Amino acid sequence: MIFDTHAHYDDEAFQEDREELLGSMREHGIGKIVNVGASLRGVEDTCKLMQRYDFIYGALGVHPDEVGELTEEWMTRLAEMLSSEKAVAVGEIGLDYYWDKEGHDIQKYWFVRQMELAKKMDLPIVVHSRDAAKDTFDCIREHHRGCTGGVIHCYSGSVEMAKEYVKMGYFLGVGGVITFKNARVLKEVVAEIPLEHLVVETDCPYLAPTPYRGKRNSSLYLPKMIEAIAQIKKLEAEEVERITWENAHRLYRLPM
Repeated sequence: MIFDTHAHYDDEAFQEDREELLGSMREHGIGKIVNVGASLRGVEDTCKLMQRYDFIYGALGVHPDEVGELTEEWMTRLAEMLSSEKAVAVGEIGLDYYWDKEGHDIQKYWFVRQMELAKKMDLPIVVHSRDAAKDTFDCIREHHRGCTGGVIHCYSGSVEMAKEYVKMGYFLGVGGVITFKNARVLKEVVAEIPLEHLVVETDCPYLAPTPYRGKRNSSLYLPKMIEAIAQIKKLEAEEVERITWENAHRLYRLPM
């Protein structure tokens, strides 16, 4: 079975066929999915998906592009929702200097506050980092190292930084980008980092793998990512599927 560790099925891209698509997951070998909140509304919609589907779990948090919405009152509400047994992480949280929708200082403030919440709730974190590799790493090293662990979603940093994250106990999320011809650095990361520290993800509806690049992504395309990792690691796809399934359960502290 395959575990999609990062999806956004609350996105409007799935509005027309969400129920049909999610209803087909088991027959295609997708055993579990973590839907990831990215905004206040996304967190609430993720909770609804967790309640509706037994194989969907939730990561609840606010993306750096949306932290302008956050208040201390909403943090209290977030803590209440994170107390659900199907809430398995705080995320997606982090820093995004590509879109720069929010100032860097406010992004860092709420990143740290949400990491503190993860420590309080004893939950791992799901980290977003775009064009902010050093600041993201420094924030995690200062405020979360040695705490509840987590995953660096859609990892795009260097091999050297990947090794440092692994030393600190974090997993690296690998998605559709691994199938792109120009993904040289990520392929080097996958080659260098032990498979026991990698998990597979879609970030759907975004980042569909080749040959679906540019189309709507879904968990049904995860075999493409697994095949790409297997080729790099010189392993059978079944072995990559098994190990990443086990890794995801360790990451989110779920029974097998």
